Amino acid sequence: MSTKSAWIWRRAEWPDFTYDAQMTAPDLAEAYRMHGVVEGKAMAIGLGRTSQVALDALSDEVLATAAIEGVRLPLDVVRSSVMRRLGLTTSGPFDRQVDGLVEVINDATTAFDLPLDEDRLCRWQSALFPGGTSGIHRIAVGRYRDHDDPMQIVSATPGREVVHYEAPPSRDVPAQMKRFLTWFAKSSLAQALAPDGKPIDGFARAAIAHLWFESVHPFEDGNGRIGRAIVDMAMAQHLRQPVRLYSLSRQFLTYRSAYYDALNQAQRSNTDVTVWVQWFARQCTAACHEANHVIDQAIEKRWFWERHEGCKLHERQRRVLQRLLDDGDGGFLGGLNAEKYMKMTGVSKATATRDLSEMVAGGQLWCHGMGKAMRYYINVPGWSHGVTTER
Repeated sequence: MSTKSAWIWRRAEWPDFTYDAQMTAPDLAEAYRMHGVVEGKAMAIGLGRTSQVALDALSDEVLATAAIEGVRLPLDVVRSSVMRRLGLTTSGPFDRQVDGLVEVINDATTAFDLPLDEDRLCRWQSALFPGGTSGIHRIAVGRYRDHDDPMQIVSATPGREVVHYEAPPSRDVPAQMKRFLTWFAKSSLAQALAPDGKPIDGFARAAIAHLWFESVHPFEDGNGRIGRAIVDMAMAQHLRQPVRLYSLSRQFLTYRSAYYDALNQAQRSNTDVTVWVQWFARQCTAACHEANHVIDQAIEKRWFWERHEGCKLHERQRRVLQRLLDDGDGGFLGGLNAEKYMKMTGVSKATATRDLSEMVAGGQLWCHGMGKAMRYYINVPGWSHGVTTER
């Protein structure tokens, strides 16, 4: 597409977004199918809001939505913040900025029936920058941007800048946002209609909301994180599922260039956003595929412990087995041997050898090789660990 194309907000039809329901139907249907698979499995094994899968998914969303914008957050700080937010006991580290992002995402996904208005958005943005700065630079916090300079998305080195997008001038932001928030409120109602009189699909609505908000770019900083929180809120309103089991931001981060390209192309096009909705639906499907894999692993772990419920295992043996389960099929590089077991548990070689032999006899592990080449693997049906020799 030509770089000389008018920005989407300069189009005469802005912001009357439309999409081709027939063209988007296959991608949207697959997204719903995969979400149903994930939800069904989660219900079958009773994955609640404080389950390990939910905790990991929320942590991953926090890490990924920040990383998309180049903000690297420490995993231990994020996990402790998420645990506190879910009401779990933790003595982990605390950081106001991380806590703010966790609170924003949690608010979007659990209080999704409360109105989204200017005050709420401004409080979200304030939570992201508790010190009133982005890095070492002071920014407008808790209010829409009001600077006179153009709000541009720019890359490359000084003097050779590439303008990927230019948002509406700051003076137009209040009116632009009022229209967006009015649409968001009305379109959340059952049987909501688009300007062309056709019902808005819930996933398509989330895609449009994200594109619309990012196109206005109302804040001086934090627009991406808030825009993805709006996606979370729109999805939660539609699916009525406050328990997060997947991370859409992780999918966006994995294909970060494609994410920015898709947004950029939509922002340089007209208000027929069929291609953008198709791309968005495919990302939802991919995120659910990953969540499905994670839930399958949770099921396998549960089955493993149920099969060995009556076995008399030492606590150190249980810790090592859990580590092997968490690393997955072939994830524990090189397999387990006596030396690694000694380092992991702090026991002597004789104790390590005895512990490993007991777990082989009990069926928790299987072994391959001889002498110093002996390796031990967690015994989960279907897991080969890359070893082709039959056991």
